[in-house]
Amino acid sequence: MTDFKTLMKLNCFSEDADARQVAADLLQQLYNCEIVCVEIDPTVQFAHNGKGCTIAAAKVSAGVVIFQNVTVGANQTYNKAIEKWENLGNPVIGKHVVIADGAKVVGPIVIGDNSIIGTGAIITKDVPANSVAYGVNQVKPRDQDHEPIFYPEMPTRAATLAACDDVIARYEAQSK
Repeated sequence: MTDFKTLMKLNCFSEDADARQVAADLLQQLYNCEIVCVEIDPTVQFAHNGKGCTIAAAKVSAGVVIFQNVTVGANQTYNKAIEKWENLGNPVIGKHVVIADGAKVVGPIVIGDNSIIGTGAIITKDVPANSVAYGVNQVKPRDQDHEPIFYPEMPTRAATLAACDDVIARYEAQSK
C-alpha cells in the first residue's frame, strides 16, 4: 500500500476519510508530496512519484503530467486597508497540460488545454490553450510539431545513455 500510485488514488478518490488521511500522511512522509484538489482527474500522472510536489488546485484535468518539485496553489493576500482577502482561489489546469520540473503555478488562474509550463517557470497569470509558459509569466504559442517534455513513446535507455555519453565527450573536449 505504499507505492505512489496506490497512495495517490486513495488520497484523491477514496470515499473513506480515514483512508484518505492515512494516504495523505504517507505521501508526505515517503514522497514529500501533498495533493489537495477540489477536482482531479484519475488520468493525471506524476513523474518521479511526485517527489517534492505540492498540488493544491481548483481542478487538474484529464491527461495532465506533473514533474517533480512542482507547486500548484494559492497566492491570496489580505488587504488590511479594506479588511478583505484578495486574489482568492487556486489554479485550474486544463486538459493535457505538462508542468515541468520546479514550476510554480499560483493564484486563481487558468492554464489552457495542451499547454506546457516550462522548467522553473513562475506563472501567476492565465495561460492560453496551446501555449508554452516559461520564465516569469512569459508565454509563447506552442509548436504543435514538437513535444519538448513528455511523449508516450519515450526514448530507450540506450538512446538516453548514448546522448549522455555525447555530452560527457563534449565536456571532456572543452576541458582539455
